[in-house]
Amino acid sequence: MTQLTQDNPLPSWLAVTAEGVTVTLAYQTNFNGVLIDKLTMRAPSVKDVEAATIAGGGSLEKMEKNLFCSLLTATEAELVSLKYKDYKRLQVGYFRLVEEDGV
Repeated sequence: MTQLTQDNPLPSWLAVTAEGVTVTLAYQTNFNGVLIDKLTMRAPSVKDVEAATIAGGGSLEKMEKNLFCSLLTATEAELVSLKYKDYKRLQVGYFRLVEEDGV
């Protein structure tokens, strides 16, 4: 695992707090009729992960999408409308929320 140091800080587009992460998007997107350039993802609970696992029906990709929709308070259509680069940023943010990596 890569340790964060002064030589390897968090990316400038990611802000981590005790409650969640804020991801600055590379591309503006429309969520709920509003053009945005940042998304805030709250930290998941065990209940969130269990519900997403059930809804995923054995598919890790569906499970992740369901979980992200819940944590972002977004629809699946909004989530999948993101550019892939921004979706990858959300994945990095989620990793920071659930891993014990010293951040």
